[in-house]
Amino acid sequence: MAKYLVIVESPAKVKTISKFLGSNYTVMASQGHVRDLPKSSLGVDVDNDYEPKYITIRGKGELLASLRKEVRKAEKIYLATDPDREGEAISWHLTYALNLQDKKVYRITFNEITRNAVKESIKNAREIDMDLVDAQQARRCLDRVVGYRISPLLWAKIKRGLSAGRVQSVALRIICDREEEIEKFVPEEYWTLDAEFEIPGASKPLVAHYYGDEDGKKEVPGEKDADAIISAVKGREFEVREVRNSTRTRKAPLPFTTSTLQQEASRKLGFSTQKTMRLAQQLYEGVEIKGQGTIGLITYLRTDSTRVSDEAQAAAAAYVEETYGERYAAAKPKAAREDRKIQDAHEAIRPADVTLTPAAVKGDLGRDLLRLYGLIWKRFTASRMSDATYDVTAVRLGAGGQVFTVSASTCSFDGFLSVYNDEDDEKENNVIPVRLRKGQVLPEPVLDKKQHFTQSAPHYTEASLVRAMEELGIGRPSTYAPTITTILGRRYVIKEDKNLYVTELGEVVNKMMKENFPTIVDVNFTANMEALLDGVEEGRVKWKTILENFYPDLDEAVKTAEKNLEHVKVADEESDEVCELCGRRMVYKYGPHGKFLACPGFPECRNTKPFLEKIGVPCPKCGQDLVVRKTKKGRRYYGCSGYPDCDYMSWQKPKEAAKLSE
Repeated sequence: MAKYLVIVESPAKVKTISKFLGSNYTVMASQGHVRDLPKSSLGVDVDNDYEPKYITIRGKGELLASLRKEVRKAEKIYLATDPDREGEAISWHLTYALNLQDKKVYRITFNEITRNAVKESIKNAREIDMDLVDAQQARRCLDRVVGYRISPLLWAKIKRGLSAGRVQSVALRIICDREEEIEKFVPEEYWTLDAEFEIPGASKPLVAHYYGDEDGKKEVPGEKDADAIISAVKGREFEVREVRNSTRTRKAPLPFTTSTLQQEASRKLGFSTQKTMRLAQQLYEGVEIKGQGTIGLITYLRTDSTRVSDEAQAAAAAYVEETYGERYAAAKPKAAREDRKIQDAHEAIRPADVTLTPAAVKGDLGRDLLRLYGLIWKRFTASRMSDATYDVTAVRLGAGGQVFTVSASTCSFDGFLSVYNDEDDEKENNVIPVRLRKGQVLPEPVLDKKQHFTQSAPHYTEASLVRAMEELGIGRPSTYAPTITTILGRRYVIKEDKNLYVTELGEVVNKMMKENFPTIVDVNFTANMEALLDGVEEGRVKWKTILENFYPDLDEAVKTAEKNLEHVKVADEESDEVCELCGRRMVYKYGPHGKFLACPGFPECRNTKPFLEKIGVPCPKCGQDLVVRKTKKGRRYYGCSGYPDCDYMSWQKPKEAAKLSE
């Protein structure tokens, strides 16, 4: 009979960890949280020292009963929930839900789910860290009082189904501020001027760009200025004034943090933040690998640190030296220059075993899992490699008192680029088509002037919003993806071609929050609150003190808003569909299962129908529109809008009718 019980969070970890421990251990999963604040009430007693009222989560009774049964058999209980604040809090809640106060209970954590890491964690078992628990309690209670006090105002004054949040409302404001900046932007005209030289013996023309005059760099604000420069150099000899050769180093990247992984997965793989975290969770918890069983492929996925353990550093150095050669191994480990506060509780995101290359697991991972694992593996391996070096040539040309420049760089040593390369890196390798020497006179060039206009700041994408939140100190690694998912789910923001756009509803909610709760949506205030939560984790701040200082002002602001805030009507967006029952144009609504069409004549007319997203391609069978549909399990496919009369379907998004009929 097993003597020891190990409780993890996810059922996926049970299989992975069980094989590392002997028959003396039973491994079970809590399946996340087992206790939480009640949904039906505030759950924080603001009149009694802000004491939280925790209850058992509905549906967890049977699970807890089976856990209690195993607890009674076990000599020791090891709580192995995730190695972060939330995981620490779940372990603490388990001690109460399972009545473990009189049992031998130990807290164990591991940054990677490998045999060595799991066994080492049991050797170094500890007590529950109440500072981490209190930091999570403070966050949970703060988020609860903000959400439960402000959200009912949104329901009463705007529409039901809305929500406000301590972090989500700030994220919405960041997006709204960018939209306002874009709307107010006034483009300014500027010109560029290029000189194209056809040099005998050169493989292609030499193109130099206008730099300025003898006094230094100059802008070309208008066409008259461009024409004046052209007049000054027309018919004059272009002479090579300077040829400067130098070497430039391109530093190897740091390994991934949660934020940089989300950004790079969006840029290179087109993944949403939510998808990236879901796939990374699978890689961390364990994947079935032929010949090895179920193993965790990466370290813990929620981190803001670029630190790497000595053991992992040594393994990576040995791998790089053996695979690529001694010159490719970094002389010393890369370290981040951190100007901001980080928790540094975990290592960077890296492969658990650097010798397990993407090629080695190709047959065991699905396409998206393999792509994400490949990205993580390449980034970490590159971070342990030598910098790349470039030979740079810079040339200054002069004529009529005006200066043109041209520069080029060629890679002399690829270093980390041999592993971590992309299209942007290829642009580095431009060359000057002919060898030039100082004093050389060039043939008369063709001068090309072009008009341009300054561009506004771009719309936020999920990746750039994560970067902005990280730089501003808003949220933490575990909150980026849920925050973005929430503001998209509430329809405050929509995503089109990766860009995030504020809806009319989002603008109304943001305006109400700014006018009535300016502190809640203040970026600096929210960043300071995150710093206070870090202080709780470090044992410097009492967690209830944060609530004591925060709640009275919130309470007063809510009461004032209840008196002064007027009802705001947000019109539903009309569609082109006409209600066949009453003739009105149907409007878009959003329910638990997504977007649908409804008659605006409710309650007189209750007609609704599913929203079918057209893809602009006719059905090859009957010519009607093809639309996006979903199976019962949620998988997308493309079918005819004339179903059931037409049964055409395709798993792949069709491009054009001609290709479909082939």
